[in-house]
Amino acid sequence: MSIHIHETAIVSDKAIIADDVKIGPYCTIGPQVSIGAGTVLESHVTLDGDTTIGENNYIYSFVSIGKMPQDIDYLNEHTKITIGNNNKIREFVTIHRGTEDKFETKIENNCLIMAYVHIGNDCTIESNCILGNNVTLTGHVYVETNAIISALTPVYENVRIGCHAMVGGASYVFQDILPFTLAEGVKANSAFINMVGLRRRGFSEDEIRNLKEAYKIIFKRGNKLEEAIRQMQEKFPDDKNIKHMIQFIRESKRGIAR
Repeated sequence: MSIHIHETAIVSDKAIIADDVKIGPYCTIGPQVSIGAGTVLESHVTLDGDTTIGENNYIYSFVSIGKMPQDIDYLNEHTKITIGNNNKIREFVTIHRGTEDKFETKIENNCLIMAYVHIGNDCTIESNCILGNNVTLTGHVYVETNAIISALTPVYENVRIGCHAMVGGASYVFQDILPFTLAEGVKANSAFINMVGLRRRGFSEDEIRNLKEAYKIIFKRGNKLEEAIRQMQEKFPDDKNIKHMIQFIRESKRGIAR
């Protein structure tokens, strides 16, 4: 195996480049960058700062990863970006380093980040997520595994998107989206359980039935959150999905969208 670097690319001799990496025309790679085996950079990609990219990622043209955050309180602290394996990052995506909040912006594995997405400082995106075109994560956003955020959706800082949730296109998300739910609207609210997504991922009918009942307890029966939690704990004491939903509610800083 060998490294393929186009003659017009500018690659620091301090960068760590694994075997079988392909770096296309006019790419710029900084001295603190590490790129894992099998990763491909098309043309005009910029990798800067303390940036670690894993194996078998495909990064399309005009992507910028690792520039300093836009947070006006950033004081040039040493922060970083970590990207896992098997991700696809489409054209014109921007991903910024962390700040002193978490010191890291992180994307795990097997994610699809579509064109023109912005991932701000200190965001975490767990594995198997999809971010549609022009999604904007303002900073400190946490996206749990298997979540989908549809195109043209801005997400306010410190918001969390729960696992297996789906957010509809052109929604404005400024409160947490519960795991397993489908959210939509100019002011995004949870509309129901994301049944299609859950079935695609192998959830049993019993699991889906329990989540549907939990949704009704939270959203449809006029319960305050503490009362809803009490009812769910009594009715589903051993259901791991309901336990995660309850933990998600209790950890919410911005409140849940409902």
